[in-house]
Amino acid sequence: MARPARKALIGAPSAARSRGLRRHAFPRSAVALFLALLVALSLAVLYRAAVSRSLGTSWSWGWDSLALPSFATSQEEEGAEGDDLDSEDLKLERVLKKASMRDNTVILTTLNAAWASPGSLIDLFIDSFRSGVRTNLLLKHLVIVAFDWKAYEECVKIHPYCFALGTDGVDFSEEKRFLTSGYLEMMWRRLDFLRLVLEKGYNFIFSDADIMWFRNPFPHFYPDVDFQIACDHYVRNATDLRNIANGGFSYVKSNERSIEFYSFWYSSRLRYPGYHDQDVFNAIKHDPYIVHIGLTFKFLSTKYFGGFCEPSRDLNEVCTMHANCCIGLQSKIHDLKIMMEDWRSYLSLPPNLKRLQISTWRVPQNCSLAWSRH
Repeated sequence: MARPARKALIGAPSAARSRGLRRHAFPRSAVALFLALLVALSLAVLYRAAVSRSLGTSWSWGWDSLALPSFATSQEEEGAEGDDLDSEDLKLERVLKKASMRDNTVILTTLNAAWASPGSLIDLFIDSFRSGVRTNLLLKHLVIVAFDWKAYEECVKIHPYCFALGTDGVDFSEEKRFLTSGYLEMMWRRLDFLRLVLEKGYNFIFSDADIMWFRNPFPHFYPDVDFQIACDHYVRNATDLRNIANGGFSYVKSNERSIEFYSFWYSSRLRYPGYHDQDVFNAIKHDPYIVHIGLTFKFLSTKYFGGFCEPSRDLNEVCTMHANCCIGLQSKIHDLKIMMEDWRSYLSLPPNLKRLQISTWRVPQNCSLAWSRH
């Protein structure tokens, strides 16, 4: 962030003298102190204005009045970067760099206070990584993006890579019921943030926090695809547009095509007012513009990336399970806890019994098996 030019303020002392300050009324030291304070105040005002212009007025990266602890920073880095720590854009760059894999891939999830309280979804989410097969090491590549201050406070207690994403005039801390105005605003805010991550040159796996990670998903991703997304309903063909996508899980590579697609997706909210990003995607996936920009995309099979809408039946194959087709935080928590119990029971079986696939999910219970949009 460039600071205001100091030469614009050089004339302040001569201006003060020209107003006829009498030497006997103000000792020289007092005048010097007054002028120094005046210059400092002017610099602060101009710098504040510059920051406001650069961040815009509709939303901001963080909370101006709160000194966020952000992510872990060494004393050497603090000394080297100094005032640049005020830049939320720089903080995002640094946390992405710290968490990224060798190919600039990060894992992202978003969090608000309702999902961050102890014993809530974020604890289950992280526990699934620790209990999964070859997933524990993936935690060092996870960045948790907090929508509000309470969520951020909880995040830094349990995870090293947290980022505060505030929005002026909007409180995202409470539970957002499906398709309410607050829910829609939070979903579109999330999508715009993901576009920014792509613009910074980072590939990402995005995962809702109500998705349990049981196996490393990378072996089941398509190698040469720009964009791949999970499904509420999968028709057994990765390119069939009849697949019903779910925006809660996706793997996206950063390039001009994916960035343009996310911009197109975000702008399409104006064509479909009152709909969330997932429904809008299921509408625009047919749009010729996607072919025009050359985006390659595929749908992920529910055999590996399942959910309550369409569960992954084979516990020997499942990578992730999503608490979709489920409205209400407590219903999600109830069924996800049972799901984690089922997973641990499966892991405790001897190899020969695992291969026989005698284990099945006991969920959904409070959630519904009937297909829905969520």
